[in-house]
Amino acid sequence: MTGAIGDEAAPVGAASPEAGPRADAAAPSYLVGLIGSGVGPSLTPPMHEREAAASGRRLIYRTIDITELDLPPDSVSGLVAAAQRLGFNGLNITHPCKQLVLPALDGLTPDAAAIGAVNTVVFDGGSAVGHNTDWSGFASSLERGLPHAPRDRVVLLGAGGAGAAVAHALLASGVGELAVADVDADRAGELAEQVRRRFPDAAVGIGDAAAPERLLAWADGLVHATPTGMAHHPGSPVPAELLRPPLWVADAVYRPLRTELLRSAERNGCATLDGGGMAVFQAADAFDLFTGLGPDRERMLAHFHELLAAEQRN
Repeated sequence: MTGAIGDEAAPVGAASPEAGPRADAAAPSYLVGLIGSGVGPSLTPPMHEREAAASGRRLIYRTIDITELDLPPDSVSGLVAAAQRLGFNGLNITHPCKQLVLPALDGLTPDAAAIGAVNTVVFDGGSAVGHNTDWSGFASSLERGLPHAPRDRVVLLGAGGAGAAVAHALLASGVGELAVADVDADRAGELAEQVRRRFPDAAVGIGDAAAPERLLAWADGLVHATPTGMAHHPGSPVPAELLRPPLWVADAVYRPLRTELLRSAERNGCATLDGGGMAVFQAADAFDLFTGLGPDRERMLAHFHELLAAEQRN
């Protein structure tokens, strides 16, 4: 994945696009790739390939793992240029290259420029243009999963790359007041200032990550965007007893889908949103940019769950 927080060390399992529909051999084809570290087990390639086949198209998706290639993160510029020369239609970019790729690009969309990170590069007419679909993926997931959740006051826990995209999505979705909290207070302050520039009428402040009880007593909702809760980073970012209705809780982690945070929130009666929707919908938006084909988002979401189920069986 490129945006939601997953555990790329997990095996993909037996599910593959070969088990799905077949593409029309005479139809247009596409070549795309994913650049990052530890991307071999990513679920993004099979999701893209199977959705293209379901649309009667052929899409080949290659992973370009800088760790396996023994390349430094700043090699992303050369890899982007090489992919463009080789005729790729576009690339997804993931950790640790989302910001390092910026100098390699000919232009950025306004959203990518505001977030300061790119997860999708489209090659068109000799130009490489950077997009960010992480934010739109979260916005779509929030609207689908918690459409009626109050959004007057929201706490965002985590000011890293995922947090920046989520902050953008929250304010674009109409959140009235946003409190950004991070164990690195300087990073929280930088993100708060960044989103204020993009949303000058928004009320954005810095929350104390060491005092979650005060933040959550104030908030309508909590969005978690740190690695805590992943398979290799178990635990919950806040004590379970602080998660009480009417607070709603969303998590950007998708491996596992039911994190300790979400399980605690559900046991206490809170409405919850897992990271699967963000993972799928950012991929769907990137697929649309690469191909111009409007993807079937529900079909992609169903395939995503099939892939996760295959991982658990293996």
